[in-house]
Amino acid sequence: MSSAAEQEAVPQVRRTGGQAPVRAPAVRDGAEPASPAVPVWPGASTPLGARFRTGPDGVTGTNFALWAGGAEAVELCLFSERGTETRVPLTELTHEIWHGFVPGVRPGQRYGYRVHGRWDPWTGARWNPAKLLLDPYARAVDGEFALPPEVYGHVRDWPQQHAADTVRDERDSAPFVPKGVVVHDDDDWSDDRRPKTPWADSVLYELHVRGFTMRHPDVPEELRGTYAGLAHPAAVEHLTRLGVTAVELLPVHQFAHEDHLLRRGLRNHWGYNSIGYFAPHAAYAASGTNGQQVGEFKRMVRALHAAGIEVILDVVYNHTAEAGELGPMLSFKGIDNRGYYRLAPDARRYADYTGCGNTLHVVQPQVLRLITDSLRYWVTEMGVDGFRFDLAAALARSMHDVDMLSPFLAVIAQDPVLRRVKLIAEPWDVGSGGYQVGAFPPLWTEWNDRYRDAVRDFWRGALPDVREMGYRLSGSSDLYAWGGRRPYASINFVTAHDGFTLRDLVSYDHKHNEANGEGNRDGTHDNRSWNCGAEGPTDDARVLALRRRQLRNLLTTLLLSTGVPMLVAGDEMGRTQHGNNNAYCQDNEIGWVDWSLLREPGWRALYELTSRLVALRRAHPVLRRRAFFSGRPQAADGLRDLAWFTACGTEMAEGDWYAPAATLGMYLSGRDIPGRDARGDQVVDDSFLAVLHASDRPVDFVLPGPPWAERYELVVDTSREDQGRPPGTVHSAGTPVTVPARSVLLLRVATADGGRSADGS
Repeated sequence: MSSAAEQEAVPQVRRTGGQAPVRAPAVRDGAEPASPAVPVWPGASTPLGARFRTGPDGVTGTNFALWAGGAEAVELCLFSERGTETRVPLTELTHEIWHGFVPGVRPGQRYGYRVHGRWDPWTGARWNPAKLLLDPYARAVDGEFALPPEVYGHVRDWPQQHAADTVRDERDSAPFVPKGVVVHDDDDWSDDRRPKTPWADSVLYELHVRGFTMRHPDVPEELRGTYAGLAHPAAVEHLTRLGVTAVELLPVHQFAHEDHLLRRGLRNHWGYNSIGYFAPHAAYAASGTNGQQVGEFKRMVRALHAAGIEVILDVVYNHTAEAGELGPMLSFKGIDNRGYYRLAPDARRYADYTGCGNTLHVVQPQVLRLITDSLRYWVTEMGVDGFRFDLAAALARSMHDVDMLSPFLAVIAQDPVLRRVKLIAEPWDVGSGGYQVGAFPPLWTEWNDRYRDAVRDFWRGALPDVREMGYRLSGSSDLYAWGGRRPYASINFVTAHDGFTLRDLVSYDHKHNEANGEGNRDGTHDNRSWNCGAEGPTDDARVLALRRRQLRNLLTTLLLSTGVPMLVAGDEMGRTQHGNNNAYCQDNEIGWVDWSLLREPGWRALYELTSRLVALRRAHPVLRRRAFFSGRPQAADGLRDLAWFTACGTEMAEGDWYAPAATLGMYLSGRDIPGRDARGDQVVDDSFLAVLHASDRPVDFVLPGPPWAERYELVVDTSREDQGRPPGTVHSAGTPVTVPARSVLLLRVATADGGRSADGS
């Protein structure tokens, strides 16, 4: 124990009830002191991390730089292939950055840090050199995090648990933790072509790298569940046939499994427990974990780009895997606990706006630098096209409150790299005032949970009127029509990784999370689901038919709505989690996509309908507008760009929006689309009438007559099981058409001879 730590022994004993702390013997794990055989040159304080390069006199080696504000000393720890540790002091200190150049250290070298300083948890100081720490800038990580007692900075099993976090554990953690790996980045991406899909043209597809291919029969077994598996032609073909423009990958930053899961024999499947913001998660690599995962990830990105598909990462910069004061010491906590984390007024505790035990201190300049350096790295060196920020409101907090002028948002807005990529906020956290849907500034899009809730409630018959649906179908102008924002600021979704799958949404009234081992207490109770008459699996043909119809209704609504639609992997073919609405720890058949469903005619038909709807959206700019509707007449004939109709064929009056109703007609004019194409020509398209009917009884809907249309051609009818071919029936305007119970009709405006409308292309 260092002299500084010895000085803390007296208050430590006093504050833990007067009993002397029990010290476990230090384990050296073959550590060797620094020797002349391992020279350390001064090196440079930037860039941070481990960078292989050519040093003075043409000598190759690696420059190591670590920000550790307030630390008293830093040791670089190099590990041989057999695990022998050599400790090399870094003596150069520039602006709180410890650095040195070590000649001869090449890519593939495993390393970590030991950081010395005071142990005084009451002031937030938790330095413990017995713990090997992961470099926050490590570009690859070798090994998995287990969580034995040695990995904790405090004595985890201290008899007085209320004071356990104040007793420093002296046991060496090196044998039990992964190591960083030196990686050489020499890829300039000159052969890559980013799709650069405009936001308005985007269709997102949320998937899990491992879960997407683990059961794919056409992906070689050794590649399943990996970056290489996602890059395999069989996986890419599914995405291209479906027509999506971007995959939104659940977290691929290196993450750790929580102790409570490991104790139950489970693992963190989703990955929202990051610990390495520069390293692709090693367990998803088929080619190796000693740096090979970096190249494999890049090849995956290239393969998706070649297919016209962008790559968006779900990133978790709001908290880390080190949890609260009783959590493990893996990296940040041991480097500078007070610098990296927001601490409570009682500095032993952590300010927790995330529900995960800690919150990164984003207003601290070096933490903000870590995040922005990480983001730029993934764009410039790993090739990704954008990010979805988990609990983004936590990142937007200044000292306490959410602030849309916060340092994080300000830095993103002016960064020449980051302001050009796709930015998606999950616009809430669990702290006070954390719900911020509609509040993020221009450049940002947002997961729109109000869209999710309204669509779910409409189709289960729980909306008191249709006002909310009107806003959600037309781009949520009530939320986003300010500050230059556009309809594509709304990421529309009905399901996401968190919650029921689409099939479970129409099959269960209640969650069934028993497999998680938490007594079914985890997961939300607010599912807004309807089981269609039976809970879970059933042989009732009427219930099964209704469920499939409801799936078609939900998917059709999503893909016809203005905004950016997000699908979830497997929803297009009826994937089920058997009622589990919180499958974060189900790294098994519950959490994996079941590709055998495509062999079943009913589920194959759902996939074909989804693909057809995506293609319809891609073909018609009226379905993917770049500006909000005005709702005002655009010409002398009184035709507007958007109009709403009752089942009587009359335009909705003010009172109709407040009356109980289960039927809504939405007319989209293709004649009045604002903006011009790439050649400067006016954008024109067909006009459409969508009729959404959520009642359990059919209704006769009178088709609007002139000036809206003379005839209508039926394009989609979700009451039909077989959607392989368009219905094609033509109806005269001004006459009623029977809308079957719980269904959507999409009709294209046609001319008198039954052809397309004159304003169409």
